Amino acid sequence: MKIALLNHGCAKNLVDSELMLGLLAQKGHQVTLDENDADIIVINTCSFIHDAEKESVQAILQMVNDGKKVIVTGCLPQKYKGELKKAIPEIAGMIGTSDIKEIVDVVEHVAGDKKYVEQVSDKPEYIYPENIERQQITVGASSYIKIADGCNYHCGYCIIPQLRGEYHSRTIENIVEEAKELVKKGVAEIVLIAQDTTSYGIDLYGKQALPQLLEELNKIEDLGWIRIMYAYPSQMTDELIDAIAKLDKVVKYIDLPLQHCNKEILKAMRRPVMDYEELIHKIRTKIPDVAIRTAFIVGYPGETDEQFNELYDFVKRVRFEKMGVFEYSREKNTVSYAMSEQVPAKIKKQRHKKLMLLQQKISKEINESYVGKTISCIVEGYTDDGVVLMRSEHDAPEIDGMVYASSERAVIPGDIENVTIERADEYDLFGVLQE
Repeated sequence: MKIALLNHGCAKNLVDSELMLGLLAQKGHQVTLDENDADIIVINTCSFIHDAEKESVQAILQMVNDGKKVIVTGCLPQKYKGELKKAIPEIAGMIGTSDIKEIVDVVEHVAGDKKYVEQVSDKPEYIYPENIERQQITVGASSYIKIADGCNYHCGYCIIPQLRGEYHSRTIENIVEEAKELVKKGVAEIVLIAQDTTSYGIDLYGKQALPQLLEELNKIEDLGWIRIMYAYPSQMTDELIDAIAKLDKVVKYIDLPLQHCNKEILKAMRRPVMDYEELIHKIRTKIPDVAIRTAFIVGYPGETDEQFNELYDFVKRVRFEKMGVFEYSREKNTVSYAMSEQVPAKIKKQRHKKLMLLQQKISKEINESYVGKTISCIVEGYTDDGVVLMRSEHDAPEIDGMVYASSERAVIPGDIENVTIERADEYDLFGVLQE
């Protein structure tokens, strides 16, 4: 029987999907990425916010309607175990977020036309399955490495700790080993991910070990770039900032979701209440030419016009290189779900639009400052008409902008080349590859 896998949600889910495919391949199962060609479909789901859930549920219904045997894995079964099976009785099997190692048993059970099977731990505890060769769905210039999973924070809007359990780090040795294997396969950039990368190592080594991990990864010979995603503001220690500044392979890019700047809202969100402006000033002083990406939530319960205006002025002053804005999404089983002062959808939409328009203007001005400069970029591929698709070190894969470069010579994905920038728009840069 052929098995196909559909992945939904974040990069952390993508790694889980690749691990499941690795486990299946290890046991000799036929795996395909074409769902039309498969009998069994594994759908790895996301339930971070309502829209993501809707997308995952639609995929399940579509496959059930196509007559496939569907195994649902990840966040949706973890959150709605009983309800999900009641709503879609045709589901053949379910696996929770921390039970991915059971994929082979569940697939074999379903393939044998046996009754519905479920492997969903009541209390998730994600331990990374080491010694499994990931079957990569996306093979390109960059690859993700999950350095930890789970989360010990309890932000007011977030359900992740309930879905993923407590924070568990992998060892430095295992991560370095995996990075070396990826580099052997031709990966030029590794992207470190976790629910919060900056807490890496605290559970294993008794202190933040991300600086040490970066030091070790920086020694890998043919590796081009190392990128860190999802930093937590209060964990941006001097030691970590210094490591990013001094290690040549660590890109000067910090993904620091701040969520808001108003002290009352931060408190209500159960986020660190600290002077973010001071932190950003410190990062920019210590790491010249750094790009900071952040994310904000507008319309959190109780957010007044004054508090939103404070956020607007903060963004105007600080001028983030990259920024995402999300309208608050009311999720069951979170602290904020029961808060009385829910902000009307119309106001959330207006605030979102206002903040994004401001950011577009800032982003365009920052991008225009690259014009005339030569920057190093990683090759992603080609467009249909032969333009080289690239990313600068200030652009994370699949999140930020692209660099479109014309070239007189052939280049291959993963190459890191110098590009002279000739023009810019709000999100992308356009230039010419140096000869």
